[in-house]
Amino acid sequence: MQRLGQTRSAHYRDHMLLTPDSFIRAPLPGMERATAIIHVSPGVGAGFTEYTVEFEPAGTMHPAFEQRFIYVLEGELNVVGRVLGPDHFAYIPTGFDARVWAVGRARAIVIEKAYKALGTLRPPGRFLGSERSVPPRPLGDDPNLQVRNLIPEDLSFDFAVNTLTFQPGAALPMVEAHIMEHGLLMLAGGGIYRLSDQWYSVTAGDFIYMAPYCPQWFGAIGRTPAKYLLYKDWNR
Repeated sequence: MQRLGQTRSAHYRDHMLLTPDSFIRAPLPGMERATAIIHVSPGVGAGFTEYTVEFEPAGTMHPAFEQRFIYVLEGELNVVGRVLGPDHFAYIPTGFDARVWAVGRARAIVIEKAYKALGTLRPPGRFLGSERSVPPRPLGDDPNLQVRNLIPEDLSFDFAVNTLTFQPGAALPMVEAHIMEHGLLMLAGGGIYRLSDQWYSVTAGDFIYMAPYCPQWFGAIGRTPAKYLLYKDWNR
């Protein structure tokens, strides 16, 4: 039920919170039997584009013009001849002809950005993986806050994608303010996010964009773990 004029979504100079009640769906060029929810793009000053794709059975996406990272949320996707289920991911470098199609109904989060070279380093090659196969490590010395790095820690990559899992009551150890920008999709649970001078209750399905130097902090609330997928520009 729509409460007239009411939403948790918010847009400020250095951050956005976008909630599912305000999502707009539309196909992007190269999509067939699929639709996109664009969460953030260079239109707000971001250096990347991040969107959710909702696939019908046999829905497809054409290859990207830029490098692309795909994380499967629901269902199964065929990427470069491999079937990827929930929590699986793929990195596709610029210029690689990788068409994506859905085995049945599926959802995935997609990140795209122009590649920034570093000196004479060769650009990275494509790879596939599973979040569950990535060993978690505690953030700082807190065993209740676990991080998984989905992109290899290699200087050839110009961005990073992590998942962070907070046990109930766990929180970031400090308010951060730094040069990196973020795209964040809440995957499970919920809590309180501080963004700049604003405080927001967030839950699974919400998307957050944080510009460089936006003060940020999160604490998990509830009886189940909170988890999010986090993009950041890196190594440049």
